[in-house]
Amino acid sequence: MSNSSTTQPSHNQLDTKAQAWSALFSEPMSDLVKRYTSSVFFDKRLWQADIMGSLAHAEMLSAQGIISAQDHASIEKGMAQITAEIEAGGFEWKLDLEDVHLNIEARLTQLVGDAGKRLHTGRSRNDQVATDVRLWLRGEIDVISGLLGELQKSLVETAERHVEVILPGFTHLQVAQPVSFGHHLLAYVEMFKRDAERMADVRRRVNVLPLGSAALAGTTYPLDRERVARSLGMEGVCQNSLDAVSDRDFAIEFSAAAALCMVHISRFSEELILWMSQNFGFIKIADRFTTGSSIMPQKKNPDVPELARGKTGRVVGHLMGLITLMKGQPLAYNKDNQEDKEPLFDTVDTLKDTLRIFSEMVGGQLNPATGVKEGGIGVNAEAMERAALKGYATATDLADYLVKKGLPFRDAHETVAHAVKAAITEGVDLSELPLATLQGFHPQIEQDVFECLSLRGSLNARNTLGGTAPAQVRAQLARHKARLA
Repeated sequence: MSNSSTTQPSHNQLDTKAQAWSALFSEPMSDLVKRYTSSVFFDKRLWQADIMGSLAHAEMLSAQGIISAQDHASIEKGMAQITAEIEAGGFEWKLDLEDVHLNIEARLTQLVGDAGKRLHTGRSRNDQVATDVRLWLRGEIDVISGLLGELQKSLVETAERHVEVILPGFTHLQVAQPVSFGHHLLAYVEMFKRDAERMADVRRRVNVLPLGSAALAGTTYPLDRERVARSLGMEGVCQNSLDAVSDRDFAIEFSAAAALCMVHISRFSEELILWMSQNFGFIKIADRFTTGSSIMPQKKNPDVPELARGKTGRVVGHLMGLITLMKGQPLAYNKDNQEDKEPLFDTVDTLKDTLRIFSEMVGGQLNPATGVKEGGIGVNAEAMERAALKGYATATDLADYLVKKGLPFRDAHETVAHAVKAAITEGVDLSELPLATLQGFHPQIEQDVFECLSLRGSLNARNTLGGTAPAQVRAQLARHKARLA
């Protein structure tokens, strides 16, 4: 003898169920498992993408005659109310409903009844979440691309003010040759330009629609997936339903691009940290980007670049985590993939925050009291030039001078090595050796050698495309300014 009240769920239970699955299960999920498997408190940030995807899906279902026009209108009305509730902070996110998708669907059903239940026709949470993450990431890539542009502009502005400033260029962290400080900064502009190009390239592969693949095998309903893709501004549809629901290449590829961008920031940070130290004294970082010591009152620490250097490890770690997450998964969707979101979200947040603060630190900010833009990095040009004089930075220029006099380069290299050795013994720069001494190393050395041995002469001599001569740096500045306008 059966009791229908115990074997059949009530209508209310169906609307507010703790699980999205059917009466197949004979006992409720344990609270521990609910907490362990729930993602709602981090994936709720996907709510806009979820609603956007659902509205496009509903429009298509109506156009295909799978749901009625009235159901479509009800879904649109309900979603508008849910949007207002979330934006106002009045939406109740429920742990029992597990994720962003079921929370929104349950509230929609509560608001519009059976029309809300029909929304899920022809789709699964598997293709739904893949779509949501792609839509969300597409928007974040657009933000990041804009921030990369702003950072490049800040670097260009700072470089333009310091074209004539001479910095010791290093190899192996040893003084190598003099370079324009502006030229040095433009090296980072090139790096961030490549980062922006990578982001644009990744965006194309992110911007493809999985929706309509359902759980893994497609659906029996006559969906128009291309219509949904057009509605969402996506560039195409995933062509294999199994791949569509289980692919996270796009998230890994984005994370790789983000990690490389952070590596570039970390390299720049390392230089800022070195340059700010008393042993270099090349720059000062504005107080608003530094901190002091709790015990040593004289300290001013470059916390922003140091922390960015540390956060780079965090972003690289997320990339490794995502690759490891995917490496052992069979087709198709597996619950493991829930673990893709937190590292992806944190990577996006970390990269955006870092780009914003570096853009301001490099480019400065407008002082409302004076109307003058105050840079976050102050340059000590004298200290840079003094350092460039310490390492015989124009030795290669002397070798080039001798080559132009007819010596093979390897012979010129050996001759200059002897000259440098003599200068070290005398404790002077090459440019301070008397002409007679220099002629002792090679008789064809003449008075004009001192022009090429000067830092400024060395700088001006490298007037080839991509070189550090001020004329070339200004040409590169013009190119970047036109590109970034």
